[in-house]
Amino acid sequence: MLFNSIDFLIFFPIVTTLYFVFPHRIRNYWLLAASYFFYMCWNPKYILLLMTSTFITYLSGIVMERIKQSDREENKKIKLKNWTVAASFVLNISMLFYFKYINFALDVMTDILGIFHISVNVPTFDVILPVGISFYIFQALSYTMDVYRDEIYAEKNIFRYALFVSFFPQLVAGPIERSKNLLKQLAKPNDFDYTNARTGLLMMLWGYFIKVVMADRLAVLVDTVYNDVSAYHGMELIVANLFFTIQIYCDFMGYSIIAKGAAKYLGYNLMSNFEMPYFSTSIKEFWRRWHISLSSWLRDYLYIPLGGNRKGTARKYFNLLLTFFVSGLWHGANITFVVWGMFHGICQVIEDIFRMIFGKISDRIKNVAIARVWKGVNIFKTFILAAIGWVFFRASNISQAIQVLKASVKLDNVSEVLAGGGIYNLGIDKMGLIMLGIAVLLLFVVSIMRENKINPIEWISSKHFVVRYAAYWLIVVLIIFSLDLTGKEFIYFQF
Repeated sequence: MLFNSIDFLIFFPIVTTLYFVFPHRIRNYWLLAASYFFYMCWNPKYILLLMTSTFITYLSGIVMERIKQSDREENKKIKLKNWTVAASFVLNISMLFYFKYINFALDVMTDILGIFHISVNVPTFDVILPVGISFYIFQALSYTMDVYRDEIYAEKNIFRYALFVSFFPQLVAGPIERSKNLLKQLAKPNDFDYTNARTGLLMMLWGYFIKVVMADRLAVLVDTVYNDVSAYHGMELIVANLFFTIQIYCDFMGYSIIAKGAAKYLGYNLMSNFEMPYFSTSIKEFWRRWHISLSSWLRDYLYIPLGGNRKGTARKYFNLLLTFFVSGLWHGANITFVVWGMFHGICQVIEDIFRMIFGKISDRIKNVAIARVWKGVNIFKTFILAAIGWVFFRASNISQAIQVLKASVKLDNVSEVLAGGGIYNLGIDKMGLIMLGIAVLLLFVVSIMRENKINPIEWISSKHFVVRYAAYWLIVVLIIFSLDLTGKEFIYFQF
């Protein structure tokens, strides 16, 4: 069931209405049942995986809590806790490995053996990737680690914990929530609140706008080019890659905003997943603003436990590159994602080396005008680096990515594409381009407002009702003209 489908537009009002009608004592049970139904709409049998991961991590939390409260010697407690958290990780990662990486691992092994001229008949496993498995397993494991570190007490109510793992607004594509945020909120069911409902619906409306009007429209052009890369070159590929850079942002951010809005309607606050990443002045800053729930997860549960930046420069860079290797692999079982992750890791290493050699240049610029220009240069540089990285993310294989990058250098068709109507040969018509231009402009204005700490919802709410409803209806009309009620799948559903 996709957020941008007619099924969800029926599902959501039924679930939320009954949630507020039911007595407090059964509201969480209702949300859990609705969340499981939501997940089973993709493939009913994979609910068993979700329930298994939930039970393993719930049980590990209970066991560690009892170990902490026991009268055993401290060394023995630590040892038992280590074994418990290790078992939880091994079992969950094993499930993730089999369903997501088994065939990829076998292909890599075959390629390595081929280098030594060793031929092996390797079987292929007929497995379908369960939607959202990377998200809910990482969320469940973060709970295990928080209990292990004594940062939270283990949740005793298995139904409440199961709802934490499976809460439908963020179940299949995040944000990857933390127990200290969402689980704590689930302890007390919410009553209907007009402000929450209004804010939530406006957030959902904005999320649909970004997804349907922008991401899905951009996808038409991007898919046209990448389905036959050899037929395009120069400015055509540059435009396609620029559009994909915007598409993936709008696609994933659109989902995250709809998820936050749906949760807000019910009275729950999910963490923000994006903070205007394309306004970043470095790749390091980019990852503080992009997919925040994943980047913070990798920081807290991988990079810092490895030693972070506390064990010397060489170790810091090793930890950084390993973290981005895992980030790339988390996104998909393809070498292209690994290269994409390592590209970002290498960029951060290079940035850090330059910072050590030259210092932070921006801190030494006293002239305000020059400082703004320098900031703009760094934002542009970071955007270009991110766009280059997205080529590997979007390409089917490394050969295609290299082909795209090499062919992009041939700028012999700039006027044809930009002024001669050549862009219309890429799968988008004039009206679609106009609507896209309006949408991009609106997104840019809202992003500028948020970058300057202005809440767009509060801002529009303070305006005259004519202005407010004119803005609402403009967004609704643009969505209706762009809507495909079957729904185009969100890019991050494949992860």
